[in-house]
Amino acid sequence: MHLGLWAPIYGGFLRNVGDEGMPATWSTIRDVAHSADRLGFHTVLVPELYLNDRKGTDQPSLEAWALTAAILATTERLRVMTAIRPGFHLPAVAAKTLSTLSDIAPGRIALNVVAAWWAEEARQFGGHFPAHDERYEQATEFVDVLLGALRESPFSYDGRFFQAHDTVVEPKPAQLPGVFAGGESDAGREAIAGFADSYAIHGGTVEEVRDKVADVHARRRRPVGEPLREVAMSAYVIVRDTEEEAQAELARITTVDPGSPGYASFQEFTANSALDVAVSAREYSVGTRGLRPNLVGTPQQVAERIRAYEDAGVTLLLIQSSPLVPELERIARDLAPLLDRSLVTTS
Repeated sequence: MHLGLWAPIYGGFLRNVGDEGMPATWSTIRDVAHSADRLGFHTVLVPELYLNDRKGTDQPSLEAWALTAAILATTERLRVMTAIRPGFHLPAVAAKTLSTLSDIAPGRIALNVVAAWWAEEARQFGGHFPAHDERYEQATEFVDVLLGALRESPFSYDGRFFQAHDTVVEPKPAQLPGVFAGGESDAGREAIAGFADSYAIHGGTVEEVRDKVADVHARRRRPVGEPLREVAMSAYVIVRDTEEEAQAELARITTVDPGSPGYASFQEFTANSALDVAVSAREYSVGTRGLRPNLVGTPQQVAERIRAYEDAGVTLLLIQSSPLVPELERIARDLAPLLDRSLVTTS
């Protein structure tokens, strides 16, 4: 299993803590990316939201693709997995962006195709936000056009949501970006099995994750004939010298304040997402169900739980923690050697 991380584009990850010491600035992202690159983390996920769903919709947040170019240009090894919502982009233009990014950092870019869930954000920014199942049809066409334009020139396509007419995208990348996507509904999983080569999931129990991974693997073999290339799971990680210290930190970040601006999107998230498990306000306090895997405890306890997820099929752990840079240092020093010393090094 590779270890990766989330970029804190919202000023952090916590809905119950206002100031995490990670302001939504390029300086913060640069420090996180450089630390992750130095420590040997594999991938940084850059989420794409135009409104801040962690600290409140009137708070600053950063744009994903501008950050992607900057991170790739200023790091050496770190792969950048950038989220992209088909309702906010033209696929051939996105292909041109990826063509350029692949020239900046060959082989270090991946996509996380997100069907989107936030109707208010789409209203404010003019995104196309069809019904839930249609958003996965939209995503399928988006990837068809994007990869098609990166593979051949000229490229034409006539779909319900997107068209391309003798489109030329040059230069062609030496390596096509990997395509991750996430979804829990039947329609979502079926679509992902066709258009994505990798699966991205929110945190869950080992049993939940094992079932989802097996299901999407099986679905993918039907239309494509190949299993998933990668499976990424998001998780919030707290590693401390003692279990008592870890539980105290967990209590600090999950003391729910229902009036916190970060909960403004809670009802819309649950209403517009076809979730297969209920999400409590406490779980929502860190987003992406990152607490559900329970990666909280001593290095030995957390390492044992991570091994169980690896056995369940997870190949990439996308870590959230706060404040991120010192926690990455702690994870590299105390946790990674218990998993595999080649994963993360401080050299």
